[in-house]
Amino acid sequence: MTAADPATARRLRQAMAETITESGDPWRLAFAEVPRHLFVPTFWKQNDKRTWEPINAGAPGYLEEIYSDQALTTQLDGGEPTSSTSQPSVMLTMLNTLDIHDGQRVLEIGTGTGYNAALLCHRLGDRHLATIDVDPELTGLAEARLNQSGYRPAVYTGDGAAGVPQRASFDRIIATCRLSSVPRAWLEQAADGAVIVVPIGWGLARLTVHGQHAEGSFQAGGVQFMPRRPAPAAAGTADPMFGELSTATPSNTELPVANVLDRLGFPLSLALGGYSSCTWTSDATGELEAIGIWTPDGSVARAESDGTVRQAGPRQLWRTAEEVHALFGDAPPNRDDFGLTVTADSQCVWFKTPDGPHWRLPDENSLPT
Repeated sequence: MTAADPATARRLRQAMAETITESGDPWRLAFAEVPRHLFVPTFWKQNDKRTWEPINAGAPGYLEEIYSDQALTTQLDGGEPTSSTSQPSVMLTMLNTLDIHDGQRVLEIGTGTGYNAALLCHRLGDRHLATIDVDPELTGLAEARLNQSGYRPAVYTGDGAAGVPQRASFDRIIATCRLSSVPRAWLEQAADGAVIVVPIGWGLARLTVHGQHAEGSFQAGGVQFMPRRPAPAAAGTADPMFGELSTATPSNTELPVANVLDRLGFPLSLALGGYSSCTWTSDATGELEAIGIWTPDGSVARAESDGTVRQAGPRQLWRTAEEVHALFGDAPPNRDDFGLTVTADSQCVWFKTPDGPHWRLPDENSLPT
């Protein structure tokens, strides 16, 4: 492996910082000075055959991609991405949304490569940051690379949903992984008036905490993050039980099946918290035959292209999809028209006002994976 050229890296890093930030942005200097390439010595990229290939330091175009405004896959498991370094402009949006002030204590959920932690350290100093990730391989590498770059925050290995109680209380909490709701432990470890920035579904929520109550709104832009991974001991199975649908009573739907999850992606990611999906296509024609959706509580639904629907489990998932469609039609609603209220007993997302249309979020602490 050939080392990346420092002068080229510095030039490209400066150009990236100037591209993604406005003049006077408090994060411009951090993006211009923190060496992203030291945190991503290798990333994975799909070739024309849709197979993953490693791109290592010194490879043609490596530095240009490292310092471009794109997310990079940094870990695979069985051919599936399990960790990445986020798109720098998205990181910038989240950091600005966090509204950090000097001297504040920050908890980062999802250490990943350590690059975001380095940006936080550059701005705040090491002693104000605690960062946690469930994967010991990731935290080990991240801590080594942070130290190599001159940063020494407190790095922990564990389930981010549990937070880091020994370092509480925190003035700011930021998550770099997708969740279905806000873990209760975060509220317990948050100082009064603390801000939480967290990807919920396909949106980015900003909440202000007061005791065991938090409320806020979703930001205008969309985000796509990998879901939180729990500690191995907590991992379970959430395979869809489509076999149970053979005995379910069919119903009919007028909601067109094709592309429904794309048309209503954001509100469905809230109304059907933690849902997964799949499709069936014809072997002969390649046309869509059905879509399936399921949630971690054991609810499952299959909708055929002819309008036939079968559902099972504690929730009628397709009925919720129909309700969302009736509310918004095919025009995607503005993300910043949605808000989130968190109490000790429940969490609800709402549209326009807390008294408007709303959906209860699942308890992140009890979700199987």
